Amino acid sequence: ADWEGGQRMINQAIEAFGGLDALVCNAGFVRDRTVFNMSEGEWDSVVRVHMKGHFVPTRWATAYWRERFKETNEPVNARIVYTASEAGLYGNAGQVNYSAAKAGIASMAIVVAREMEKYGVTCNTLNPRARTLMTINTFGADRLTGKEGEFDYNDPDNVSPLVAFLCSDAAADITGQTFVAGGDTVAWMQGWTRASRVKKDKDRWTPSELVAAKAELFGDKSTRPPRFG
Repeated sequence: ADWEGGQRMINQAIEAFGGLDALVCNAGFVRDRTVFNMSEGEWDSVVRVHMKGHFVPTRWATAYWRERFKETNEPVNARIVYTASEAGLYGNAGQVNYSAAKAGIASMAIVVAREMEKYGVTCNTLNPRARTLMTINTFGADRLTGKEGEFDYNDPDNVSPLVAFLCSDAAADITGQTFVAGGDTVAWMQGWTRASRVKKDKDRWTPSELVAAKAELFGDKSTRPPRFG
């Protein structure tokens, strides 16, 4: 999340390897608390590490790729992969700061994908399901390690092949997309699609008319928060 530090990191990669092919942003930590108990510092620190921690290296990497495009007038064929969380897709009680930041990361990826498409840069979001130091308290004691001879569904190694795929030439046509990966499963997610609508003929709605149209708008669908996961 440090402005100059992010620039140095990108420059170091370019100097060491002669160029930059992919950027994977994976910074994160939690400061969990219910919204009515959360401090300003707990909000600011989580949003800074997650959202700004993704934005800063993206800013310097995309500036580098744009300059390469201007020099050659050819697509740079580069990749960005963001790490978000299903807490950002569904909202998780006790994690208003973390959930908001992760949702912001998924949205940021869509914007970056749109802005960088003409330069040949893709940007996608991964929501991992894995056992890490940050999620270890989520799993029961019997799930902290895989059993001998059995497939370990919570092994973080199960997630990394999707990162490799999204950074490969085979994924050059995939951008602005969101995935959930863990265990033996990779899921492609699509959200914020219109569920239904009501229209009034060239006039604004009144509150009482919206009350009357409630059944038509929602039907028998649930109007409660989406179920996590």
